[in-house]
Amino acid sequence: MKKVLIIASLFDASPRIPGLCTYLSEFGWQPFVVSPPIEENDRKRLGLTQKFLEITTIINAPYRGDVLWPIRKLLKRAGLQQEKSFTEQLKKKVGGNFKKKLINKLLFLYQAIFGYPDTEKTWFNPALNAGKLAFKKYNFDAIISSSPYPTSHFVAKKLKETTRIPWLADFRDPWSQNHNYPYGPIRKFLDVRLEKKTLKTADAIDAASFGYAKKEKNLLRRPVLTITNGFDPETLKNSKTPLTKKFTITYTGRIYAGKQDPTKILAAIKELIDESHIDSQKIEIRFYGEKLSWLDVEIEKYGLKNMAAQYGRISKEESLIKQKESQMLLLLCWEDKNETGVYPLKTFEYLAAQRPIIATGGSENEDIKKIISDVGAGVSAISVEEIKKKLVEFYQEYKKQGSISYRGDKNKIENYSYRSMAKKFAELLNQITSQQKAALSLLG
Repeated sequence: MKKVLIIASLFDASPRIPGLCTYLSEFGWQPFVVSPPIEENDRKRLGLTQKFLEITTIINAPYRGDVLWPIRKLLKRAGLQQEKSFTEQLKKKVGGNFKKKLINKLLFLYQAIFGYPDTEKTWFNPALNAGKLAFKKYNFDAIISSSPYPTSHFVAKKLKETTRIPWLADFRDPWSQNHNYPYGPIRKFLDVRLEKKTLKTADAIDAASFGYAKKEKNLLRRPVLTITNGFDPETLKNSKTPLTKKFTITYTGRIYAGKQDPTKILAAIKELIDESHIDSQKIEIRFYGEKLSWLDVEIEKYGLKNMAAQYGRISKEESLIKQKESQMLLLLCWEDKNETGVYPLKTFEYLAAQRPIIATGGSENEDIKKIISDVGAGVSAISVEEIKKKLVEFYQEYKKQGSISYRGDKNKIENYSYRSMAKKFAELLNQITSQQKAALSLLG
C-alpha cells in the first residue's frame, strides 16, 4: 500500500478530504492528514465518520488561530461570546450605520495587509514541522495539498523541496481567481504572482469544478484536471426517510448576499398563491443555515411569514435528514453570469438525498446545472416566470399523489460519490509517481 501525506486543515477541507480519505485505500493509497487537532466535539460538527477516523492517520499540527486571533482575544476579554460572530457582536455594541461600516472597513484593511498571503499563515510553521516529523516516521510516496487557504500549498511546496517526492495541488476553490475574491488590484497582482511561483513545482494540479479548472489552466498555462466534490455512497443504502406531508422546499447552507438570490423563488411562490395555483396551507419553505436579517425582511415583504422561515444552523446529520424528508430541494445558483464553475457542496448532498432539485437563478451555462440535468436529479429555472412554471408542474404531481417522484439515475449519480472521487485522485497519484520513477530511471 502506497502512502500519501495530505496537508489540509480538516476544519476547512471537510467534507472533501475526509470523503477522499475514506475510500482512497480501496485504490491502493493509505492516507495521512496533517491538520490542526480535532477535538471530540468537532467530529460531529465536521461530519467525520467512524470509518474515516479508523482509516486515516491524523497528524496534529498546533493551531493558535488565524491572523485575527489577537483581536478576537481582546474582544473576548471585552465580554463578547466566542461561539458567535465577533464582527456582528461588535457592530451591535457600537450601533449606528457609520460606526458599523467603519468597523467593517478597519477589519477588512487589517486582514488585507496582515492576512497576506492568507489569514491562516500562522499555521505554516506548525504544519511544516509536523510534516517533516511525519516523513521521518513514514515512507510517503506522494503529497497532496488542499486549499482554499494557500498555506497548505506553501507547506507542500517546502516538503517537496526537501523530500523530492511528487506533489498534487488540489483546489477546492480558486486562489487569486476566486469568485469571492475580496481584495483590490494591488493585492490581486501580488496573489497572482505568488500563485504562479508557488505552483510552478507542483507535479499535478486539480480543481473541484470545470470552471475552476479552466481558470487555473488559463492562469498557469498548464493542464489542470477536474475532480468534483462528492457524497458518501453509504447514504444511498440508507432506508428511506418519510417525506413531509406539506409541499416542502428546503435550502441548507450559506447564502451569499448579492451573489445568490432567494427572492426569485419567494416572488414566484407569492404569485402562485395569489393566482390560486398553490394552496398557502400546503406549502412550506425552509432555510437552514446562518440566519440573515435581510432574508427575514424579504420573507415578510412577500407576505410569506406563515409558510417560509429561517431555522438557523443545524448539524450535518440533521441537515441530511431535512434534505431527505423534503418534497423538493432548493439550489440558489450564482448570479454572476461570468462565473459558471461555482459548485456549492450542498449540491452533492442533494444528489445523495435523492429528492428533486430546483436550481434557480444564475445562467444557462453553469456546470452544476449540466450535472443536475445529466443525472436527471431536477430542473433549472432562471427567471421568476420559469420558476413558477416548474413549481406548478411539481405541485400538481404532489396534489395528485401526495408526494413528488424522484427520477434521478442512480448509476450516473454514483459517479459523483466519494468512492469515484477517490479513484480519480488515486489514478492521478499513480500517474505522477510513475512519471517520477521513469524520470529517475533515465538519470541512472
